[in-house]
Amino acid sequence: MSYTSLLYHIVIRTKYSIPAIHEKDEQKLYSYLRNIAKNRKCVVFNINGMPDHVHILISISPTIALSTFMRVLKAESSKWIKESGLFPQFVGWSNGYGAFTRNMCDKESVSQYINNQKNHHAKKSLRDEYSEVMRKHGLESKIEMFFKDD
Repeated sequence: MSYTSLLYHIVIRTKYSIPAIHEKDEQKLYSYLRNIAKNRKCVVFNINGMPDHVHILISISPTIALSTFMRVLKAESSKWIKESGLFPQFVGWSNGYGAFTRNMCDKESVSQYINNQKNHHAKKSLRDEYSEVMRKHGLESKIEMFFKDD
C-alpha cells in the first residue's frame, strides 16, 4: 500500500486582477471549487479569498498531477462562473497559479492565514502578500510571472 501527504496552499487570481468575486456570492464559488476537488478525490481543508484572488488549502490525490488538477479546476470553475451570472465582471482566471507544498503540521496555521484574508488585505495588497510568499519559498525571481496575463 502506498501513502502520500500532498498538502498544497494554492493561490489563483482573476485575469488582470479584476475584483470580480463579490463577497455576497463568494461562498457559492468556494462550494463549487470544493466539488470539483471532491470529484477528483482531493480534500479541501479551506478556501477563502478576496475579490481578485482565492486561496485554497488542499490535499491533492496522487492519481492526478497538480498541473492537470489546476487546469481542470480553473476551466470548470470559469465555465460555471460565466454561466451562473453571479460574477459579471469575471473574464477568466489568470494564466498561472501559485502552489506551495506545506507540511501537515502547518495545516492549522495556514488555514487561519486563509481565514484571515479580509483583515490581512485591509493592510496589504495581493502583490505585497504574494511577494512575501514567493520570497519565503525562494522564488523571488518568479514574482512578476504570477502577475503576467498573456
